[in-house]
Amino acid sequence: MMSVPLDKTRHNRKGFDCGVKALNNYLQMMANQQSNRDNTRTFVLEDDNDSNIIIGYYTLTMIQMDLTSLPLNLQKKHQNSNSAGLIARLAVDKKYRGKGFGEWLLVDALIKLLNASDSVAFPLIIVDAKDGAINFYKKFGFIAFFDEESKLFITVDSVRKSFK
Repeated sequence: MMSVPLDKTRHNRKGFDCGVKALNNYLQMMANQQSNRDNTRTFVLEDDNDSNIIIGYYTLTMIQMDLTSLPLNLQKKHQNSNSAGLIARLAVDKKYRGKGFGEWLLVDALIKLLNASDSVAFPLIIVDAKDGAINFYKKFGFIAFFDEESKLFITVDSVRKSFK
């Protein structure tokens, strides 16, 4: 398996349905525009039998972080940092749920962000968990911010260590 950049001329965005209207709409109407404006990058996992079919997708970008929402030790350690990698969206089509594709997409996104952090340093990876996905991210070591339960983070250092 390999993720590829979203290609609006090839990928069937209208056929994708993860069950969350906002995530479906983003893929169908906004992902390509945001990529063309260099605001985000969206990657898709294609079905092996038909590369036009999207199994799932994720969107990456950078975000300004609020250090005061972090534990004190991280506030001190990263006091001169103000940006983080963001997994802005991650979704799997309902037809492919329960087969490990969500986990695969998350690991792929983390690898891409880890590689990016080797060139442009940032200390955290943040995710805004949509519709009950908090426990999914917590399984992988993400921690909720003090002030927002659905906004979680993991340190780049933790991700790096987990891949060694």
